[in-house]
Amino acid sequence: MKKQLITSALPCVNGLPHLGHMVGCFLPSDVYARWLRQKGAEVLYICGTDEHGTTSEIAAAKEGVSVEDYCQTYHDLHAKIYKGFNLSFDYFGRSSSDQNKEITYRIFHALDANGFIKEKTTQQVYSPDDGRYLPDSYVIGTCPYCGYDRAKGDQCENCTKVLDPVDLINPKSALSGSTHIEIRETKHLFLELPKLEKELEEWIETKKGIWPDIAYSIAKKWLKEGLQERSITRDLKWGFSVPKEGLEDKVFYVWFDAPIGYIGITKQWADEQPTERSWEDWWLKPEDVTYTEFMGKDNIPFHTISFPATLCGTRENWKQVDFLKGMNYLNFAGGKFSKSAHRGIFADDALTEFPADYWRYWLIANAPETGDSMFSFEHFATTINKDLNDVLGNFINRVLKMTTHHFGAVIPAMGPTTAHETELYQTLDTLVQNYIHLMDRLELRKAMSTLREIWVSGNNYIAKTEPWKVVKTDPAYAGTILATALHLIRLFAELNRPIMPETADKMLAILNLKPEPVWTVKPMSSYLTELPAHSSFNPSDPLFQKISPERVQELKLKYKEVEA
Repeated sequence: MKKQLITSALPCVNGLPHLGHMVGCFLPSDVYARWLRQKGAEVLYICGTDEHGTTSEIAAAKEGVSVEDYCQTYHDLHAKIYKGFNLSFDYFGRSSSDQNKEITYRIFHALDANGFIKEKTTQQVYSPDDGRYLPDSYVIGTCPYCGYDRAKGDQCENCTKVLDPVDLINPKSALSGSTHIEIRETKHLFLELPKLEKELEEWIETKKGIWPDIAYSIAKKWLKEGLQERSITRDLKWGFSVPKEGLEDKVFYVWFDAPIGYIGITKQWADEQPTERSWEDWWLKPEDVTYTEFMGKDNIPFHTISFPATLCGTRENWKQVDFLKGMNYLNFAGGKFSKSAHRGIFADDALTEFPADYWRYWLIANAPETGDSMFSFEHFATTINKDLNDVLGNFINRVLKMTTHHFGAVIPAMGPTTAHETELYQTLDTLVQNYIHLMDRLELRKAMSTLREIWVSGNNYIAKTEPWKVVKTDPAYAGTILATALHLIRLFAELNRPIMPETADKMLAILNLKPEPVWTVKPMSSYLTELPAHSSFNPSDPLFQKISPERVQELKLKYKEVEA
C-alpha cells in the first residue's frame, strides 16, 4: 500500500469552528485517516490554523492584542476543540510558521524565474473612512452573477463565483459599513493562470470519474469560463512580506500561502525530529504517495485550480492531489451556519452538550456529500436515540445482561452451530465487504447506512435465536448464541473505530481487549469464533443515553433554532 498523505482544509484562526466546518472537512478527514491506519497504511495527516489576512489583523485590534498573540491564542483554542472531537492529526501546525515562509518563498521564486509572475498596476478599493485599502473579503456588495446581497469581494459564498471587489454592485466596507469607496491604483503581483490553463485542463481531465462530481464539475466550470490572472499580493502588514524589489511593503495573499501551508506544516512536523522524518519524502517523491484532500465546496476552486497551478508552475516534482473529497453545506434551522453571525452550533458548545461520539456519528451519517444537509436538534435526537441507543446500545446491553445472568461474566463455550449462525455469517460477510468498499471510496453516508445494517443484523440474530428460551432446553446452544453475540460486540467495535473511537474503545474494554494494530477482515465463520471460552468480560453501564423531547426543546431555545 502506498503512503497516504491526508490534508484537511486549514481553519481560519479567527473565531471558532461550527458543526458545518466539522463535517465539511475535519471529521471526514479524521475518519479516513483512522480507517487507513486501521488497515495498516502509513498515514501522515496534516492540518493547522490559517493565520494571515485582514481578518486576523482586525480581530486582534478589536481584542486589543498584537496579531501574533491573537493568532497564538486562537491556534491553541482550535487545537483544544479538535482534541475534544478526537481528531487524530499527526501534526497541527500554523500557516504563519517559519517553515511555511521558507516553502512559500521557494515556490514564489521558482514561479517568478519560470515566467509565471507578472507585476502590474491595478485598481483597488480604498476606504477613506477606514483609512486603508480594503482587501477583497472586506468589501461586500451584491454579486453581479446571482444577485446575492452579502457577497464578499473575493468570492460569492452563494454561487461560489470568484470575484474581484470592483465587480460588486453597491460595494461598501465590511469594517465600517461606509459606502464612501474610492478606486485607487496600486502595484501587485499576479499568477499568470492562463499560461498554465492547458496543463491544468489535461490534468483535471484525468480526474473524471475519480473525483466526486462536486469537485470535478467546479474545476471544469472554472476552465470553461477561462482562467484569469490572479493577484497573489495584498496591501497589508500581517503576512509574509514579498521578497521582490519595490514590493517589500506588501504581503502575499492568504490564498497563495495558505495552501502551501500543507507543505510548510509538514516541514514543521519533520523539523521536530529531523533525523527520523523527512517532509520531502511526502511532497517531492510523489510516486509512492497517495494524496487526499478534504474541504467544503467554497474551497474547491482554490484547490483544483490555483494551488495545483502554483505547484505546476514551479516545474518541480511536487505532489499533486490524487483525490479531492469536497462537501456541500450543512445548514442550520432553515438557514446557514455562520461564523461571522455566530449562528448555529459551534464545536466548543457542542462538546458541552453531548459526548464527541454522538456528534461524530450524526455528522458522518448525514454528511452533505451529494447535496446540502440540514441540522435540527429533533433529527439529531432521533438518530442518536434510534441508531446508537436502540440498535447498537440495546444489543450490547441485552447480550451482557443475558450472558451474565445465565453464564456469569465469562464468554460461554462455542458448541456446534446451526443454520442461524450460517445465515448470520453470510449476511455479515456481505455487509462487511460492502462497508469496506464504501469506506475505501469515501462514500461516507452509504458506509454509515451499511454500518447500521451490521448492527441490526446482531439484533435480528438474537430475535431469531431467542437465547432466553433456548437456555431452558438447550443451555449448550444458548451458550453458542451468546458467545456469538459477544464476538459481534468485538466486530462492531472494530468497525466503529474510525467513526466513534471512544465508544469503540469502551466496547473492546468490555471484553478486556485492545484495538488490533492492523484489522484484517476474515470470514465471519472464523472471526466470530476466535475469543477463548471462559475468558471474562466486564458488565457495563449503557454506552448511550436517550435524548428526551424536553431536552430537544431546551436546546432549540438555547441555540435559537428556527422552525423550518
